Amino acid sequence: MIEMTVARIAEIVGGELADITAEDAAATTVTGTVEFDSRAVGPGGLFLALPGARSDGHDFAAGAVAAGAVAVLAARPVGVPAIVVKPEPGAADAASGALEFDTDGSGAAVLAALAKLAAAVAAELVADGLTIIGVTGSSGKTSTKDLLAAVLDPLGQVIAPPGSFNNELGHPWTVLRATPETDYLILEMSARHPGNIAALAAIAPPQIAVVLNVGTAHLGEFGSREAIANTKAELPQAVPASGVVILNVDDTAVAAMAGKTAARVVRVSREPGSEVDVWAGPVALDGLARPRFTLHAGGGQVEVALAVHGDHQVGNALCAAAVALECGAGLEQVATALAGAGPVSRNRMQVATRADGVTVINDAYNANPDSMRAGLKALAWMARQGPGDHAGEPAGDLHGKRRSWAVLGEMAELGDDAITEHDAIGRFAVRLDVSRLIVVGTGRTMNAMHHGAVMEGSWGSESTMVDDADAALALLEAELQPGDVVLVKASNSVGLGALADALVAAEAGSPSPTEMGNADR
Repeated sequence: MIEMTVARIAEIVGGELADITAEDAAATTVTGTVEFDSRAVGPGGLFLALPGARSDGHDFAAGAVAAGAVAVLAARPVGVPAIVVKPEPGAADAASGALEFDTDGSGAAVLAALAKLAAAVAAELVADGLTIIGVTGSSGKTSTKDLLAAVLDPLGQVIAPPGSFNNELGHPWTVLRATPETDYLILEMSARHPGNIAALAAIAPPQIAVVLNVGTAHLGEFGSREAIANTKAELPQAVPASGVVILNVDDTAVAAMAGKTAARVVRVSREPGSEVDVWAGPVALDGLARPRFTLHAGGGQVEVALAVHGDHQVGNALCAAAVALECGAGLEQVATALAGAGPVSRNRMQVATRADGVTVINDAYNANPDSMRAGLKALAWMARQGPGDHAGEPAGDLHGKRRSWAVLGEMAELGDDAITEHDAIGRFAVRLDVSRLIVVGTGRTMNAMHHGAVMEGSWGSESTMVDDADAALALLEAELQPGDVVLVKASNSVGLGALADALVAAEAGSPSPTEMGNADR
């Protein structure tokens, strides 16, 4: 964050000083980072007191100050220097899911103050030359954010959120990581309700916006795909006429957003077209489903070999390339950066091959119908290549096609369509000829996935239901063979990331299911 006195921060957020005099507040400067985890606080920092699942951040304020924080942003006095913002009636609803345990509005009050502080910092940095890039879409936001960070890095200093910091807490927190030395600030924007993206964009208005797709993630919250599209369109609508909007026009709902922005529109597609500005030539996948294609833009072209996995990454890479080109990169520079941009964020299409040839695809962070299909396609492709087709990868002891395993958990927040969508995924796995489906969980949605697979033509033990991740790991440890390929995917709340980690580590001295269950999920 830019250096700022405690007095100035209090003025920006409309807070009152507690346990610090006005004179001391004017003489005390926040020179470090803003943190909501007291364990991350360092010298000169500002600590955010927020409610959590097991404890209230207010209880850790003194410890944060002892660790170096010069002040605390809180909803009540905490016995150490603080800026206090008072909760308002009904404020707890304003957090929109960012703070699940905010029962009295204290968290919402701190979040509102955080947003004001981030907005002030963003405005000052933009005036000094900072470029803000916003990314949204029903799926692929985090992967595209990581690709963006890679292609912009040769052009200057880049700040991007770790993982999926994309809501009312993670978004302003990321904004406050920027400093006067930052050239590009990448912001990932998610939504659970109409107006969420507009509110995030108001904090740090983007000069460049990227819209990837409109799917059915959070359908239970929005009610319809049209409502999701209208909410995603809040991002291009927030870009000024002097800015640029990058649209993946392979999605018709995204293509329609060209008429909803005053900014210049850059269209990307997997196919050439009269109105397409950036596109890919024929796409080929290597043995680990890493795409290769010819990138066309501005009358030039360059060969691109991605280091990330899955055919669906082509659209993400095209959008990242379009942003980099707008920021002044050359085609060769973009191709080189994309070739070196492997998976960064944990549990998102991370591919690891064990010494025995078992390949594990860890995509356990998130799941919706679109990303489930993309993951299953990548699994099926890798299995079809057979052993020995992966440069530098052990061949195992199979001949021809490798056995494929899909270990799938629930797709959350699909509302009334949950049963239908889980049934469809079970059927889709069978149509792709996945060898084994392990359905993790025993609720109605997972029953639907299992029975969908059975009704589509699975028989015997091809589709198996297990109670939890421990049972899934036990089954895999007992039946995996050298050379098999395993996809692990579910919504993050299911906690299958620990299963994938344990599976990768299981080639020698396998951890027991109990040990896996005690891992940090």
